[in-house]
Amino acid sequence: MKLRLNYRLLFLLILLGGFAISEVALELRPSFLRPGLHLFAYVGNTGDGTVTAIDLVNLSPVATISVGPSPTAVRANPSRKEIWGLSSSGGDAWVLDSPSDRVVARISVGAAPSALDFSPDGARAYIVAAKSNTLIEIDCQSRTVVAKAATGREPASIRISPDGKSVLVSNRGDSTVSIFDAASLALRGVVPVAPDPGRIAILPDGSKAFIASNAKDEISVVDLKTFSLLANLSLGGAPNDLILKPDGGELYVPSGNAHGLLVVNTQTNEVGDFLLLGMSPTAGVLSADGATLYATDSAAGHVVPVAIGNRQVARPISIGQSPITAELTPGGDILAVVDTTSDDLAVIRTQTSSLITLIPTGPQPRSLAIKVF
Repeated sequence: MKLRLNYRLLFLLILLGGFAISEVALELRPSFLRPGLHLFAYVGNTGDGTVTAIDLVNLSPVATISVGPSPTAVRANPSRKEIWGLSSSGGDAWVLDSPSDRVVARISVGAAPSALDFSPDGARAYIVAAKSNTLIEIDCQSRTVVAKAATGREPASIRISPDGKSVLVSNRGDSTVSIFDAASLALRGVVPVAPDPGRIAILPDGSKAFIASNAKDEISVVDLKTFSLLANLSLGGAPNDLILKPDGGELYVPSGNAHGLLVVNTQTNEVGDFLLLGMSPTAGVLSADGATLYATDSAAGHVVPVAIGNRQVARPISIGQSPITAELTPGGDILAVVDTTSDDLAVIRTQTSSLITLIPTGPQPRSLAIKVF
């Protein structure tokens, strides 16, 4: 009788163990991911001109793809199974096919390409080349250049309006923002802004744009209906990133020298709040519902979650040495963070704010894109 009970106990333990393993596997698998779909991160490594493809379900690198010197602006096409990026010292754009992890196209775009954005439907790619002062429009299906236009001097950043009708380019060399018609690349307006303009954020209704200055602690506010400057908003700290709330009501600005997060009211064009975050907040990413912002701190080696609704700063998540770029998976289950000093990708479970693992990349990783295919 005793032996029979032991066998029953052993059988029960085996069943419980199998159930526990399956639960852990399901927990690691993002909630939105259906069978047959893949979830990959693509990390651009400036040290050796490669992209590391990482399986975020199995938590392992699967390929290292040579894309050209100084890869930057790594972006996932919103409608095609492709990752696009720029070779800033090679003068071309490259297209990586996600299912095969192969570079399937290289497109010459001019000297020192610096930024890339897609039309909302993913049919067109827009690229600026800093040393040739050029805006290039590319048909993503044929991978051919269909239009070009002259920008201001040293274009640094580019953003397509949410309705896909306008292209905004910030020009570092002459401190302006150029506004183009997306269909024809006809120049619609040029607006003087704060010196050395960089990152651009556009409200969902397309009424205003916010442009960060790399030279002053300011953000320029531009009216996109009248093509005029509304304000150069003083921040009290250098704007390292621009993160727009989904409804457009607030703009979140991590600032390293202010050691915190500045909150801009986009209706009144005023700084409405400030949250102390740490040593050097560098960049951030906002959850799709706008509830939680994750700010990377490149000096402290951690990520700081911030509850936007009640302005509560949670305990930092230690992940490495110099975390910079961060992206959330489409379901928001996983936060991926590039560490440019330790040469790895930190994978964080957002539900528990816990580090799952560190995955090695190539040397000096910078850019990051996440793709489901």
